[in-house]
Amino acid sequence: MTGSMALMPLHAHDLGEKPCLATDSIARQADCDSVASLATDSTQPRRGVMKRLYDYFRNSNKPKPQKRIDFGVLPGPHYSATTGLGLGIMATATYSTDRLDKALPRSNASVFTDMTTKGFFLVGVLGNHIWPKERYRLDYKLTLSTFSTQFWGIGYEMADVDANETNYRRNRVNAMARFMFRIAPKTYFGPLINYRYMQAKDIAAGREHLWQGQALRINAKTVGVSFTYDSRDYMTNASRGLFMQIDQTFTPRFLANGRNNFSTTEATLAKYIKVWKGGVLAGELHGQFNYGHTPWALLSEVGSNNRMRGYYEGRYRDKQLVEGQVELRQNIRKRHGVALWVAAANVAPKVSEMAFRKTLPNAGIGYRWEFKHKVNVRIDYGFTRHGGGFIFCVNEAF
Repeated sequence: MTGSMALMPLHAHDLGEKPCLATDSIARQADCDSVASLATDSTQPRRGVMKRLYDYFRNSNKPKPQKRIDFGVLPGPHYSATTGLGLGIMATATYSTDRLDKALPRSNASVFTDMTTKGFFLVGVLGNHIWPKERYRLDYKLTLSTFSTQFWGIGYEMADVDANETNYRRNRVNAMARFMFRIAPKTYFGPLINYRYMQAKDIAAGREHLWQGQALRINAKTVGVSFTYDSRDYMTNASRGLFMQIDQTFTPRFLANGRNNFSTTEATLAKYIKVWKGGVLAGELHGQFNYGHTPWALLSEVGSNNRMRGYYEGRYRDKQLVEGQVELRQNIRKRHGVALWVAAANVAPKVSEMAFRKTLPNAGIGYRWEFKHKVNVRIDYGFTRHGGGFIFCVNEAF
C-alpha cells in the first residue's frame, strides 16, 4: 500500500561519535571526573539517555559476528495523502545458526507495526531461517491489517477510470510458510502453504457493482510447491548473484474454499552485478498467472513496497501480471546511499491480451541508510501514471 510501512520481503511511509584512542587515557579520565562532578545535576539523566541513544544508532551497523543474534529497533514516522500521519515501529534481527561457519548466510527476522490518523493499522512478522550447512530453509510471513482504502474494479479498463474510485474498509490476514530442502548447491525445493482472509465492508452506497457480484468475504487455503535457486551474497542486500524462484500453488474447493477453485504460477528472476566501487545494478522480472475462478482479492495486483513502487496497491488487478524493474544502487558515503529505478507492468485477463499501450510505467528515487550491517532503511518516492507516493521500509525492494 502506498504510504504504508513494511519490512520484507512489506507493500509513505535517520548520529556519529568520535572513537577514543588508546593514548587518550588522561583525557578519558578527565571526562570521567567531569561526569562524576555532574552526578547531582538534574539534567544528567536526560543526557545519559540521549547519549545511549546516540551511541546505539552510531554503532548499530557494525558487524557483530560474535553475537548469535544482532537485534535492533527503529521508529518510522511518515505521512501520505492516502494514509495520513502515521508512526511505524520496526524490530529487526539477524542471526546465525552456526557461528563457526563463516560462509553460512545469516538468517533474518523482522517484526513491524504501523498505525495512522486515517485508520490504517498493520502488524506483522516475516523472515528467513537457514539451517546449518544450508540443508534447509524456512521462509515465513504473517500480516494482519485493517484499512479504509479504495477499489476501482477488475481489469485495466475499469482501473484506468478515475470515476470508479470507491471507498471501502479492507480487513486482511495473510499467513505463508515455505519449507525448502537443499537438492543441489544453492538449489532448493519444498512445500508451500498459504492462508488468506479478505473482507470488504462499508462499501460506498451504490458501488457494489464494481465487485461484479463476487463474495465480499474470502477464506482461501492454498497448498503448493516451490523451487528456488539462490546464489546471492546477502539475501536482504545483495551485491552479486542470481535469484530464481517458481511457486506453483493450488486453491481447490475440497479445502473448503467455497466457489474459489484456481491455481497460480508465480515466477521471479533477479540478477545483481557490481558495476563499480559502491555501485550495484539489480534487475528483476516477475510474473503471476492465475487460472480458474480467482476471486477479486487474490488477483494479481500492481503496486507494493517492493514492485511498481508508488502505485496504489491493487488499483490495477487481473488474472495475469508481468512486471520488471532495473535499479542502480550507489553508496555515497559511509552508511548513506541512493537508488534510482525504472519499471513497467502489464495486467490482463489473458497473456495474449496484454498490449503495449496498456503498459504501466514507473520510475523513482530513494535514500538508503544502513541501520544494521547489510540491513538498509529505505525511503523511496515512486513516480506513476497517476502521480506518485512515498514508501518507508527496511531491506531493499528485491
